[in-house]
Amino acid sequence: MTVQEAIDRIVARVPGTPRANSVDTLKTGRGDAAVTGIVTTFMATVPVLRRAAALGANLVITHEPTFYNHLDQTDWLAADPVHQAKRRLIDEHGIAVFRFHDYWHQHRPDGILYGVLRDLGWKQYATPGDPRVLDLPAAPLADLAVAMKERLGITNPVRIVGDPRLVCRRVGILVGAWGGRPQISLLSQRPDLDVLIVGEAAEWETPEYVRDAAALGRRVALLVLGHAASEEAGMKYLAEWLADVLPGVLATHVPAGDPFVSV
Repeated sequence: MTVQEAIDRIVARVPGTPRANSVDTLKTGRGDAAVTGIVTTFMATVPVLRRAAALGANLVITHEPTFYNHLDQTDWLAADPVHQAKRRLIDEHGIAVFRFHDYWHQHRPDGILYGVLRDLGWKQYATPGDPRVLDLPAAPLADLAVAMKERLGITNPVRIVGDPRLVCRRVGILVGAWGGRPQISLLSQRPDLDVLIVGEAAEWETPEYVRDAAALGRRVALLVLGHAASEEAGMKYLAEWLADVLPGVLATHVPAGDPFVSV
């Protein structure tokens, strides 16, 4: 099976694909190369690429960009030594990098959210018709944060806006980086939410909205996991999903990890 044949089979399993203007394209490598193995990951970092090479895998399926911007545009990086070195590493090992972002979210169920809810043990709590809203057993926000850290393997502190003692039952979850307007809109449309869980948020947008809302008397809080921490489980699930789509092709999940450390 060639790289392009594998990509075509994957995309064909998602309703409504292909579509114009998707970022889900082959970023590096040759489509006519024979697939020797697949690595799935949140981000095709240098350590992930080295691990793929060590595993003998020449197709890396990444959820997020490889070259530091949403469209993977590299004209502005042509003379940059980090970009050049990463390209050499990719070319040396003949690695094809395919981004699977729009289509994995477009899959039903959303592949990223499904993997996250599965690892959290929360699938059964999703409300019918909108898995972004969950009815959980009541628990203080701080306890909820600790449980999420343990189940998702988060090593860094998670960030809270609001009262850690707030008892949470109805929870909204927007993994990744939706941006302030969609995050705030969900909170506005669902005044019954006790907490919104996100991957990341611009500090002057959703966190300040939640802080003002709490100061005005609304029982609400925000829990920020970190972008990678909030989506990696979905790419772990992808490696399992591929077993049915590409039988006989070994797919291994290699986590990218959090780029930050705490001191």
